[in-house]
Amino acid sequence: MNGVEGVMKAVPAGERVEAIDWARVEDDLDRYGCAVIEGMLGHDECAALIEQYPRDELYRSRVVMERHGFGRGEYKYFDYPLPDVVEGLRTAVYPHLAPVANRWNEIMKIDARFPARHADFIRRCHRAGQTRPTPLILQYRAGDYNCLHQDLYGEHVFPIQLAILLSQPGRDFSGGEFVMTEQRPRMQSRAEVVPLGQGDAVVFAVHHRPVQGTRGAYRVNLRHGVSRLRSGHRHTLGVIFHDAQ
Repeated sequence: MNGVEGVMKAVPAGERVEAIDWARVEDDLDRYGCAVIEGMLGHDECAALIEQYPRDELYRSRVVMERHGFGRGEYKYFDYPLPDVVEGLRTAVYPHLAPVANRWNEIMKIDARFPARHADFIRRCHRAGQTRPTPLILQYRAGDYNCLHQDLYGEHVFPIQLAILLSQPGRDFSGGEFVMTEQRPRMQSRAEVVPLGQGDAVVFAVHHRPVQGTRGAYRVNLRHGVSRLRSGHRHTLGVIFHDAQ
């Protein structure tokens, strides 16, 4: 058992996830396209994930952002089997977000619907050839940043994502804020800067979400990224619910 798994078993993911005020999360997602969940992971869990970042055997690939025009910094995609803490959160959080995703798609007249259980959705991804796991850890140093983007990995894309800040602002790093932009038709983009503490999670729309207008609902386009790190080191756990091709 690795350090992350040992810490996680103290409070199972299912229990901590069930204690979240999901009605408030859903309301914030509808209003702003994102919602903050405080204390999703504890200090020891965050530290254990950071400490294991150099263990390449846990990951299927490493991406240096600057080589691809994504910004500056790097990230690693976990390989299967995922660490217990990551698999536990992915499995426990998904059922609370699937109804939101289905409601949004119905409003936006998008045909895709998502099953109640994450295992069933992953089987759908794998049948379509999307078999590579997508949870990842991102690492930034002073001067690094992540360009605004959308995480779209194939035909089957889950429209909501989870990111957890593993480092402590003010101690481990400065700058490096999570940023979202929202483009509404015939309007200028709206920016949202999301303050996070260590262990806090942000749940956010990956691509589109519906907004109610005077003539009915319409679709807005979202992107997310990270502003320039002023100093230190910043690590984030990203939990993406669909797998990649």
